[in-house]
Amino acid sequence: MQADIHPDFMTCQVTCVCGNQFSTLSSVPELRIDICNACHPFFTGKQKLMDTEGRVDRFLKKYGMQSTEA
Repeated sequence: MQADIHPDFMTCQVTCVCGNQFSTLSSVPELRIDICNACHPFFTGKQKLMDTEGRVDRFLKKYGMQSTEA
């Protein structure tokens, strides 16, 4: 194996746009991320079904079912 080809690992301060901060190990001293476990919809339980193209309504209309929306 070649010597001195691996990066040095150091403590990295990770900062999310939501304000959450935590430390981990990385080859860079600082990371700025857009989404973390504190603000991700899957982990917070605020996940929503996005129907941007109207696929659900088109399916319900095609097969004669009533929409579940009030």
